[in-house]
Amino acid sequence: MVTSNLVLITGAGGVGRTVLEQLRAQDVPVRVMVRRDDDRAAGLRALGAEVVIGDLTRPETVAAALEGVGRMYFAMPVSPDHLLAATVVASVAREYGKLDALVGLSQMTVSQMTATSTEESHQQRLHWLAEQVLNWSGLPVVHIRPTPFLDTPLFTTLAARSIRENGTLALPFGTGRTSPVAVEDVARVVATVLRDPAPHVGQVYELTGPRSVDMKELAGEFSRALGRPVTYVDVPPERWEAELPKLGMPPHLEQHVAVMGRLHRENRYDRTADGVERVTGTPARTIEEFVAARRDFYLG
Repeated sequence: MVTSNLVLITGAGGVGRTVLEQLRAQDVPVRVMVRRDDDRAAGLRALGAEVVIGDLTRPETVAAALEGVGRMYFAMPVSPDHLLAATVVASVAREYGKLDALVGLSQMTVSQMTATSTEESHQQRLHWLAEQVLNWSGLPVVHIRPTPFLDTPLFTTLAARSIRENGTLALPFGTGRTSPVAVEDVARVVATVLRDPAPHVGQVYELTGPRSVDMKELAGEFSRALGRPVTYVDVPPERWEAELPKLGMPPHLEQHVAVMGRLHRENRYDRTADGVERVTGTPARTIEEFVAARRDFYLG
């Protein structure tokens, strides 16, 4: 079946916005669904996207957004509505019947989960269930499973604050290892799949940085990138978690972040995968490369 190459992007945050920029750079038509017509929507239009107003939990707005679409990127911020949104999208897209690819942004923790595992966050459980729903739908699905992003506040805003104050990375990760991946690299994978989805339908792509490092090695990469000493300080988990409410996060997100800290301590993020290079032909960037490109941000 020959369908449109118009791409619908939901969730135009970090990955979605970068996917939009990469697709528009190659003249791929893009429609973006947003919840309100505001300054952010105006910025998306300025990048060359058609913008529609909708809500992933409301089937009628999803159906309207899918009109004329051949490929879809499904993602949303951390939310207790994730499973509901995935179910609505699967139901509407199945009835719509014209997609040649539905690319879903999941989490790599799903790769370690089972139907009955209980160690993960509520959000990670929702991602696991959402993948099941999308698979059961019979749609041409591609699952993208990144490990934690280098762009998260853990490695950006919070790291920059402690580096400026006392030259440290203060995290509750113990001796756990991690291999964070850059949003831009995840977006490159998604954009590559959306440009030519046929070879990728039915695949699951796990995405990490090029190597797994412990926290001392992580601090070493920051040191080399910034040209100044950075050391790791292992914060007691209880003290770190007690600070989370001060960040103003919703309870669902706060629980997810707290569990990510625990899973790092338990070494659940000690893993590497070649998905970025396998799909795009170019390796994922290193922590040092990521930090060096943002030197002014980290040093203030």
